[in-house]
Amino acid sequence: MNRYLTAILVALSATAQAQLAHPAPKLVVNIVIDQLRTDYIDTYASLYTPNGLRKVYQQGCVYDAANYAFSPIDQASAIAAIATGTSPYYNNITGTKWLDRKTLRTASSVDDVRYVTAPSRMSVSTIGDELKIATNGAGIVYSIAATREAAVLGAGHAADGAFWMDERKGDFLTSSYYPEKARTWISNYKRAVTQSTNKESLTNASIINLCKECITANAMGRDDIPDLLFMTLSARNQDPAGSRTQMESLYMQIDNMLGEFITHVESAIGKGRVLFVITSTGYADEPQTDDSKYKIPTGTFYINRTANLLNIYLGAIYGQGRYIESCFRNEIYFNHKLIEQKRISFSDILSRSQEFLIQNAGVKDVLTSTRILGGDGSIRKIRNGYNPTVSGDIVIEIARGWQLLNEETQETFISRSSYIPFPIIFYGAGVKPQRITESVSVDRIAPTIAKTIHIRAPNACDAAPLF
Repeated sequence: MNRYLTAILVALSATAQAQLAHPAPKLVVNIVIDQLRTDYIDTYASLYTPNGLRKVYQQGCVYDAANYAFSPIDQASAIAAIATGTSPYYNNITGTKWLDRKTLRTASSVDDVRYVTAPSRMSVSTIGDELKIATNGAGIVYSIAATREAAVLGAGHAADGAFWMDERKGDFLTSSYYPEKARTWISNYKRAVTQSTNKESLTNASIINLCKECITANAMGRDDIPDLLFMTLSARNQDPAGSRTQMESLYMQIDNMLGEFITHVESAIGKGRVLFVITSTGYADEPQTDDSKYKIPTGTFYINRTANLLNIYLGAIYGQGRYIESCFRNEIYFNHKLIEQKRISFSDILSRSQEFLIQNAGVKDVLTSTRILGGDGSIRKIRNGYNPTVSGDIVIEIARGWQLLNEETQETFISRSSYIPFPIIFYGAGVKPQRITESVSVDRIAPTIAKTIHIRAPNACDAAPLF
């Protein structure tokens, strides 16, 4: 036999044997814990039970230094990045909300004209979508979270269902976008909960209970076709200025609930048949403090006043007109139609605006859309977090410690650049226990899951699998 053909056959045989030794898990549970932090995990480690965080750290593959390749980060943009394996520049989800250029009103990342709530604003496929494609729709995909953005973005376009919590009533909601079967199932679940004597409150526990019921009721992980459950929990302290005791209690609760949930799923489906992936949204809510009391340089930058002054300045140069349509957070949106009508060079108006804005107190830098999209390596994270279809034409970087305030919307935030340490953990399904200190990005989670269940990665994901 030709030696090259023999080598190929040996290689194929070895690959087949390796796949038999490590078959694809029947269920992947992707757990994102909003604002989970490694430093807090380590601080309260002595208080954990044997089956929760302690077990996944000891028996899982743990990447200690995870990061997001874009900025800024919030829950929606983080969930979308994990599900799609790429940044907002490609997946379109720059945040939970943004300014709709057509209406000049704030819009949610999951608002939809036809269904009210749907993933239509997300412009690429997710790992759940790719599972549906690979299995001709047979793979089961669900997503459950407290917020509709986390639930819908985690689910993707082709999911069987996404469920989130009604803040007023404490029960679960869904959208007519999803199949009738999912809507019927959640209605039956809500009736059962309403009739019970222990109606659940808006907590991690209620999300976990629904996840357990979802796995059971939909027979997830019961056949040879992989299924995916995307769930979002929270490590967010409701009082950001709360005491150490409150945070300690929160992490102990997360540990207990994770331990109970993992044990339940492994018992129901089989320890070697489930892959758990655990990570964080990688940001933290900061308490509002008055730094001036401690003689720390600070101040307030009024974005709406500044936008009005900029409009007056541009009017003096180009003639009267409404050159600034609106502003949202630290972004300014120009009136493109007026600029085109006046035949003004857009690059010229951006340059003049940049020169005007940089002179304002509290402004550290002024980033034009041209500069952001131009590939400047020093602002790579900002470019990855920017999307020209929804982002402003100018992004103002506020000096650290300063507060940005929009008096018209009362929106405010303080500019900080604190490092938030968080992990990526793979546990179960034959994953080898190890600790890795190398810095890795969350966009590598989706291709790792894809490789593990033998499907292709999402269509905008060019990141390599972690193993």
